[in-house]
Amino acid sequence: MQISEDHVVEVVPQDYSYVFNPYREPIARVKPGDRVTIHTDDAFESRITKKGDLPSRALATAKFLNPQTGPIYVEGAEPGDTLAVRIENIEPTRDFAVSVLIPYFGGLTSTNFTRTLQEPLPERVWIWDLVDGGTNLTNEELGVKLPWEPFLGTLAVAPDLEAITALAPGPFGGNMDVPDVKPGNTVYLPVWNEGALVYTGDCHARQGQGELCGVALEITSKSTVVFDLIKDKAIEWPRIESDDAIMVVGSARPMEDAARIANTELVLWLEQEHGYDRWDAYQLLTQAGGLYVGNMVDTTYSLVASVDKKLLSRSP
Repeated sequence: MQISEDHVVEVVPQDYSYVFNPYREPIARVKPGDRVTIHTDDAFESRITKKGDLPSRALATAKFLNPQTGPIYVEGAEPGDTLAVRIENIEPTRDFAVSVLIPYFGGLTSTNFTRTLQEPLPERVWIWDLVDGGTNLTNEELGVKLPWEPFLGTLAVAPDLEAITALAPGPFGGNMDVPDVKPGNTVYLPVWNEGALVYTGDCHARQGQGELCGVALEITSKSTVVFDLIKDKAIEWPRIESDDAIMVVGSARPMEDAARIANTELVLWLEQEHGYDRWDAYQLLTQAGGLYVGNMVDTTYSLVASVDKKLLSRSP
C-alpha cells in the first residue's frame, strides 16, 4: 500500500449520523493511501462530564446515542471489494473518560431484549482522569490505575440496503466494541456501496472483554487511519490483522451463533488464503484457536476468533 505523506485529510463533522446509512451524503472524499484524521464525539454526545450528570437527566433530550462521523467516501471502492482500514493512532481530545450505569442496560441486568421483573440498577457515573502524560487513567472511587489502551468502538461501512442503528454490530462492522480495533491493527470490511461509505465513532479509552456494564471508558478523540482497497475480493464478515494474529468478528444472538460465525469465517480464511484443508483448519482452531467476547450488551453480541500468525507458515 502506498501511503501519501503529502495528502492528509482532516475530517471534522458538522453533525453526526445515528445510523449506518447508505443514503447519507458523504462528508469527505479520500483516496486509497491518504492519511485521514477523523474527529469523533463520545457515545453520549459529551452530555456526561461529571459525577452529577446522571443519565436520566443528562440524556433526557437525546433522541439517539452513539453519534457517528461519516460517511467518508473512499474513491475507487466498489461492491465486491474489501476495504482495509489501517489504524495508525488514536488521540484523546479531552483529559477524562466517563462510564456509567444505566437502568435496564448492560450485561448483568434485565434489558429490552431479556425481560425480567428485576428492579433497575442504580444510576451512577464514574469519571476517569487521564494522567501520567496521557498514558494511564485513574478513578478516585476505585483507587486503581489502568493503562490508556484506546480503540474504535464502532467502525463500519454502509450496509447494502438498510440504514441500521449505530448501536448495532453486524457483517458491515458497526458497534462491535472489540478492543482489537486499535492502533497498529488493520480492519477489513466488505464493500456494498460505491465509495464504501465509512462511519466511525464511539472511541473507548479502554474496555474489558465483554463490555460488561454496557459502557466502556467513553472519550472524545481524533483517530488517524489509512484506507486501502483489495479489488474484486469479497469477504462476508469483518476481519482484523495484527502483527501476531488474524481474527474474524462474528455478531449474533445467541452468543454461540456469534462464535460459530467467527470460527467458520476463520476456517474459510485459512482454507482460501493460507493453504489449509478445511478440516485441518477446523482441527487447528480446535487445538490452537483463540476466542473472546467483544461485547455481551449490544443489539447482537460480538465474538472474536483468532489464530497465531506463526501457524500460518507450516513446517513439515
